[in-house]
Amino acid sequence: MKLLVVDDSSAIRKIIKAAADVLQMDTVEAQDGIEALEKLSEQYKEIDLVLLDWNMPEMSGFDVLVEIKTSDIYREIPVMMVTTESQKSSIVAAVRAGADNYLTKPFTVDELQSKILECLGEDSDF
Repeated sequence: MKLLVVDDSSAIRKIIKAAADVLQMDTVEAQDGIEALEKLSEQYKEIDLVLLDWNMPEMSGFDVLVEIKTSDIYREIPVMMVTTESQKSSIVAAVRAGADNYLTKPFTVDELQSKILECLGEDSDF
């Protein structure tokens, strides 16, 4: 399993990578939405899940979500928003745009791992 982790915070990317390592999943990292779409275009056949921050420079995570979910090529890839955006209207907008799950920061590693497994349709013991 391979995750595309998109966040402008290197600390958050490291936390997510560590959680994915425990689940024996590989990660590909991007620091903004433009880089995320570039990595996705190169590796989309290998990416099983995209974890996407909302507030990033260059291109917002919401815009990346819309790009993914309106693409004939990428739309079947599950996307989980992992963000500080906690307003109900933001969550509803993301779900309507096609987000498969939503996790607000701060989060625990157990919550993150559980949501990752949920997105992938696997059972969780967390």
